[in-house]
Amino acid sequence: MILHKKLLFNCTAVIALSAMTFGCGAADKKTETEQEPEVMKDRIELVRDDVAKKVDVIIDGEFFTSYIYPDSLEKPVLYPINTANGNAITRGWPITPRPGERVDHPHHLGLWFNYGDVNGLDFWNNSAAIKDKTKYGHIVHKSINSVKSGNEEGVLEVSLDWMNDKGEVLLTENTTFIFKGKDNQRTIDRIATLTAPNGEVKLTDNKEGMLGLRTARQLEHPSNKPEIFTDASGVATDVPTMNNEGITGMYLSSEGIKGDDVWGTRGDWVSLKGKINDENISVAILDFPSNPGYPTYWHARGYGLFAANPLGQKALSDGKDELNFKLAQGESATFKYRIIIYSNESVIDGQVNKDYIEWAK
Repeated sequence: MILHKKLLFNCTAVIALSAMTFGCGAADKKTETEQEPEVMKDRIELVRDDVAKKVDVIIDGEFFTSYIYPDSLEKPVLYPINTANGNAITRGWPITPRPGERVDHPHHLGLWFNYGDVNGLDFWNNSAAIKDKTKYGHIVHKSINSVKSGNEEGVLEVSLDWMNDKGEVLLTENTTFIFKGKDNQRTIDRIATLTAPNGEVKLTDNKEGMLGLRTARQLEHPSNKPEIFTDASGVATDVPTMNNEGITGMYLSSEGIKGDDVWGTRGDWVSLKGKINDENISVAILDFPSNPGYPTYWHARGYGLFAANPLGQKALSDGKDELNFKLAQGESATFKYRIIIYSNESVIDGQVNKDYIEWAK
């Protein structure tokens, strides 16, 4: 703020440091050169709302995503996630359903991180649809540790607890989200450190995990036949054939594998290409070389589940590999992933791999 000089007149009033005049017969005015400089907003703005239990991410004035942690969810998620042009790459159901969407797997919401077997408890499949919680775990948001906006990136740091139905903590999670965006590209880094504070924690091989994204209907593969998918507990979910108009999704892995064949294979990255409202979109998930279980197995389904699962090796390899990852009391492990949303372009061959090499080094 510019400090004004006191004007001396034949009166005893003191001129305040404001635009008001206190009856001295003269006004304290700023000259053109004395005007306060306009405060420029950060390009990437994080807006914290503790009442609504969310942190919004705004890039160049446009909504990108929100970190949300309402009590109605069994884990915090990023939801929804938009392209640079405002199209949501995430399914709306069950929070804000859109016409023509699938209504299977209510635990698939936005972008999340959990696992299907943590000391025998299922964190992955838990949702409001589950009434008996004794065999399920849930992830509770504990605190927001840091919120930083910026011109190059926005950073959100949070702490979470992985708990059983009795409220006992199996794992603590400290996660950093890094949000970036420029032109027609958006990026999310999710870096999670899991620690076992109260005893050994076993994350036994299970196909339900670990970093998950449920995509908008348009990014699904065209549905050619009805299918039934069974979770690790034997619970079956019907996925019917649907109208394929405007359904354009196609997976491609770093190993050159395409379509539904990506499921159960390993690779550094997988991209999903499609179109929403005439916008060409590619969504890529990138593994990181230091992650446990690298290179990850891909739990990627044509009906819209796009997930990286580094720990479910026995289930995803049909018994060829086995990991049975575990943490001793006090031990930690860090899982680092990057999600890139390319929009308004068909990503040329090699672009995702180029971006992966640049990031992984």
